[in-house]
Amino acid sequence: MKVLNAAGASGAADQSIDEKRRSAVKGAIFSEFIDMFDIYLPVIILAPVQAYFLPRNVSIAHQGILESLVFVTTFLGRPLGALLFGRLADRVGRRAASIASVSGFAAATLAIAVIPGYESIGIASFWLLVLLRFVDGIFLGGGYTGALPLAIEYAKKEQRGLVGGLILTGFPAAYVAINLVAMIMFTIFPATDPGSDYAAWGWRIPFVLGALMAGLLALYYVRKVAESEVWQGKSSGKPKSMAASRLVTGDSRRNLIQVLLMMTGFWLTQNVVGLFVPTGVLLKTLHLTPFQMTVTLMASYAVLCFSHIGIGLLGQKIGRRTLLFILGAATATVGVGLLHVLMNAQGFPLMVLALIVCALAVTVSSPWAVLVTYINERFATGVRATGFGVGYSLSVVIPSFYAFYMNWLGAVMPMHWTPLTLLCGGGVISCIGVLMGPETTNVDF
Repeated sequence: MKVLNAAGASGAADQSIDEKRRSAVKGAIFSEFIDMFDIYLPVIILAPVQAYFLPRNVSIAHQGILESLVFVTTFLGRPLGALLFGRLADRVGRRAASIASVSGFAAATLAIAVIPGYESIGIASFWLLVLLRFVDGIFLGGGYTGALPLAIEYAKKEQRGLVGGLILTGFPAAYVAINLVAMIMFTIFPATDPGSDYAAWGWRIPFVLGALMAGLLALYYVRKVAESEVWQGKSSGKPKSMAASRLVTGDSRRNLIQVLLMMTGFWLTQNVVGLFVPTGVLLKTLHLTPFQMTVTLMASYAVLCFSHIGIGLLGQKIGRRTLLFILGAATATVGVGLLHVLMNAQGFPLMVLALIVCALAVTVSSPWAVLVTYINERFATGVRATGFGVGYSLSVVIPSFYAFYMNWLGAVMPMHWTPLTLLCGGGVISCIGVLMGPETTNVDF
């Protein structure tokens, strides 16, 4: 790790503080983009060819369960990666942790691109895919702990809101990009059957592209990004690291509990809208074609690219805690109303449906433009990377099983009310979590 810290040190020393700040923010935006690009790869790119990794006689029910493992195991790996690389970022440096984690998921993503199919190595093909996605999740969870705290620590206090909003534009931008890549691949290599060119090797190209982008990001951190001066102790004069146990004692423990509760609520609302709405509402209820659904979702994510910047600035102006509470309450009320309208919008023109989806996406997803900055401000420098990574990633585990909660609720209420109930419940939980914490806008690092 000393080599990683030393690499490019002479070039970084020649940079002005403004150049260091810009390089750190660019790296964080690109890191968020690549992270979300990699998350959506199996969901979108592998969807037409899951049979490539499975026996042909597997039942539809079992196939659905097995396919969900590919997505879920990625999220399960993220908390472990956040803990491992968060401690690394707090002890060795944000920059070193970023280089190590990005290099790791570049290698894991490239390895997925060369997995043989079921016809070659049997069911080992599928389990190899699941294992590599779990490893990928570990490195992806680690990516948050270095790049994002580094950028927030370099930002001026009065610009942290803008920086947080800019970083989160990488999320909707990645969704748009992966769908564009998928549309191009489906056009060039029609995924018509298990023996098609797309099933044989066309799906591999986006994974190679993801690995190449991650490799370029690692190189960018080696050559362009300087270590956080806040972490080094140059700005505050405070020790640059504390024992890992400090995260679960005293103020840090209270902060972590608050962040975990708050983020559990926000993850639950995000999963209901981001995962349930596309298939459960747009495809199954409103019967949109896959192309119509994709265009509608791409429009909503394009709108989010701009709204995230505005929300980040608004949080800087009125206070991040205040805005997060307002947005959580809006999700539990306005968001629920919009989802109810959408679920009963059979026969609406596509343009109207797209506007409703955009409004719902902005209402529910806006808090994320504030959360990156807010969570980083909740932890002291010595445990900031670990606290941010664990708080951000561990909280996704319980909400990931939202489909099970909908089935359980369906035993006591009409099934069409279950997503509305979860969305409202998530908004309420997030509001409670927000109220447990203080305002952070004027916190000094």
